[in-house]
Amino acid sequence: MDVGEGAVQEIAPQKKEKEPTEDEKRRQKIAPGTLMKAVVRPGGGDATPSDNYQVVYHYTVRTLDGVVVESSRSEYGGKGIPIIHVLGKSKMIVGLLEGIPTMLKGEIAMFKMKPQVHYGEDDCPVVAPSSFPKDDELHFEIEMIDFFKAKVISDDLGVVKKVVTEGQGWECPREPYEVKAWICAKTGDGKVIVSRTRGEPFFFNFGKSEVPKGLEMGIGTMTREEKAVIYVTSQYLTTSPFLPAVEGLEEVHFEVELVHFIQVRDMLGDGRLIKRRIRDGKGEFPMDCPLQDSLLRVHYKGMLLNEEKTIFFDTRVDNHGQPLEFCSGEGLVPEGFEMCVRLMVPEEIALVTCPPDYAYDKFPRPANVPEGAHIQWEIELLGFEMPKDWTGLNFQTIMEEAEKIRNTGNRLFKERKFELAKAKYDKVLREFNHVNPQDDEEGKIFSNTRNLLHLNVAACYLKMGECRKSIETCNKVLEANPGHVKALYRRGMAYMTVGDFEEAKSDFNTMIKLDKSTEPDATAALLKVKQKEQEVEKKVRKQFKGLFDKKPGEIAEAGTEDVDETAGEIHKNDDKEDSDGDHSDESHEIADDAPRTSWLSHLWPRRLLAALGRPGCTIL
Repeated sequence: MDVGEGAVQEIAPQKKEKEPTEDEKRRQKIAPGTLMKAVVRPGGGDATPSDNYQVVYHYTVRTLDGVVVESSRSEYGGKGIPIIHVLGKSKMIVGLLEGIPTMLKGEIAMFKMKPQVHYGEDDCPVVAPSSFPKDDELHFEIEMIDFFKAKVISDDLGVVKKVVTEGQGWECPREPYEVKAWICAKTGDGKVIVSRTRGEPFFFNFGKSEVPKGLEMGIGTMTREEKAVIYVTSQYLTTSPFLPAVEGLEEVHFEVELVHFIQVRDMLGDGRLIKRRIRDGKGEFPMDCPLQDSLLRVHYKGMLLNEEKTIFFDTRVDNHGQPLEFCSGEGLVPEGFEMCVRLMVPEEIALVTCPPDYAYDKFPRPANVPEGAHIQWEIELLGFEMPKDWTGLNFQTIMEEAEKIRNTGNRLFKERKFELAKAKYDKVLREFNHVNPQDDEEGKIFSNTRNLLHLNVAACYLKMGECRKSIETCNKVLEANPGHVKALYRRGMAYMTVGDFEEAKSDFNTMIKLDKSTEPDATAALLKVKQKEQEVEKKVRKQFKGLFDKKPGEIAEAGTEDVDETAGEIHKNDDKEDSDGDHSDESHEIADDAPRTSWLSHLWPRRLLAALGRPGCTIL
């Protein structure tokens, strides 16, 4: 059929053929007549195994005249232990790769194989047993005992799991969780090694080698109330309190029912701040946790971590039975306390063990808590309220909400909680990405507020020692408003701190040109820049004293002793009105002790430094 001009012809996408696996390539080479099957006993059902299924079978290999060559059965000299393979994963002779997927559960079949489909195959991945007649045509009798979808836990197939009953939820135990499970251990031939614990499930601490390694790996993939069989080979059968004797065991089948596990979290990764869940709450972790800044309601009991577990505060006793309410992200409770509450779900009770630096050493200390005390809190999260969604709010309400958060950030800054303050400013800036002013007046208010927030972020960066990020943040304001004198001032201070003195002087001089009212502050800053230049020059001269007073061949080593810098206070412009007329309490004082980077490269040519063997010389 012709396609007329302007007609659209639909072209079906061509399917990209999947590259065959190595096993598939081997199976494609099987020639007709080299592999024959006869059913000795029919199996049950209509399901057959496929790739990623674990198959459990007995086998017996005979010559064509009936002489047994090899067998897994004890009556023919074998160990009596069935063979276990994972189709598509285990190394197998190609005749079984092709034949086993045709079998039903309980079926017994006889496979007649020519050498090229058993051990006589070219580049066969399975080594033939010693004295095996690999060049003969043989009969392989296979009894399919069982097969099931397997979860391969270790790449070498040393740990494989069979799910008997699906569990609840999605969370699995991991280090350092506490686990309770019914466990029965059997050898491959069904002999019981450890019977199911009577009375109480077996309790162990995950990650503490209290059960064999392979068993722990398998349990680490289970969910609550799941039942499974975990097949573990010898290399993963480490000795443990649960199974002290593993010598001579080639494989163990662990029948496991995961009763319960207690979430234990090492919050810092060094074992000092530990959160242990002692009562499950309602909801799923972490989806139902107050990860964002929220209004939290908790009951808690604070105890000293001493022998008496002395209680120093209990909301149910000392707060007239009323819970503690606080907003997270505002530094209103000790840092360790808040970190752990953020990972709780409603109605959960957790026991938190906290070191002093995350408890009351950096937070107002209760009168009955000694300095340096390790603390234990028992915390119950009653509930929480998420922050207000700005979607659908009018402009005025949005700006009021922004002002509340900005004021909180300013308070945190004054308390020297710079990271928390920055997080508050960043939160508003993120929300501002979805705010669209409707007229010029709203646009001006919005722009001014956004500039203030950026400058507050820049101040936080400077206090945190991240001067380059402070400069980048000031640039965001100056790109939109090149004459913003407060942004120039803050960027100049950041330039001075990192030793970029020319850039700093340029910013301060520009301030004077743009706004004569800023001349006192800019002049004071320029004086400070000059002092810093002199200090650095003095330090460099002292460090390289005598270096150029020697004759050729007599170069002296440069001094490397540290020289303390003395920093005077600069006049602050923090409590004055901003250049746009808005009273600005966001302009914070800049620390003179912020980290400084070397500007030695501005004074000395790189080639000279390289010749001295000090290409990375740094002023300390």
